[in-house]
Amino acid sequence: MISQDRFHAGLLNPEVAIPEGLSDGQNRPAGRRYGVYRNNVTVSLRDALAEGFPSIVSLIGRENFDHVARAYLRQSPPTSPLMMHYGAELPAFIGGLEQLKHLPYLADVARIDVAMRQSYHAADSTGIDPTALQALDEETLLQTRFTFAPSMILLRSQWPAGSIWHYTLRGGDKPQGTAEDTLILRAEFDPEPVVLGAGAAEVLMALQNGTPFGTALDAAPETFDLGTLLSTLLTHHAIIDLT
Repeated sequence: MISQDRFHAGLLNPEVAIPEGLSDGQNRPAGRRYGVYRNNVTVSLRDALAEGFPSIVSLIGRENFDHVARAYLRQSPPTSPLMMHYGAELPAFIGGLEQLKHLPYLADVARIDVAMRQSYHAADSTGIDPTALQALDEETLLQTRFTFAPSMILLRSQWPAGSIWHYTLRGGDKPQGTAEDTLILRAEFDPEPVVLGAGAAEVLMALQNGTPFGTALDAAPETFDLGTLLSTLLTHHAIIDLT
């Protein structure tokens, strides 16, 4: 018998020797089977990462992504049987790779892929009636605090990460080299990344911290479009309670 530590040590690293004394159910040497199993584990994890990061696969190509994925999974093997969570640290790993330094936006685009999965698996919630805000008088509205859906995730980037994500996977206008804030919203089942206008992220961050609506608006620049932000939030059922 060999220990689990010795058995697992070589699964994700082909440079680690096959454990000695490995045998099958009939006490025959099983080194060759271990090699096959090791390859299958690596391929399965690599494919899971590729499925979870479609934008990165599209941006650098599947062959290059496979090289990144192999290096990542050897350093960061799964710690949970729930594969939907695997790869959460891949954006930071990508950001530290010297061979990808010429694509500085890549890590932030990868964070959108992670947030899309997190949003998809977040708890369900019910948005408020769109007319609820209109029913409040101005003084009450300014003192109101918002509660948002668990599936709503705000991402900030010094790069046009949201536009790159959309352009890469859905086409459209070529991104411009400006900083962007992206809001992941899930109206029903499928999350959607929405690129926010100027000032929207600051207002949302204040509201998420429990700041009353009127005070949150004080952080917005003159170019902030309140109507667009509220319309986006209400359309995607992102506001679930008013206090």
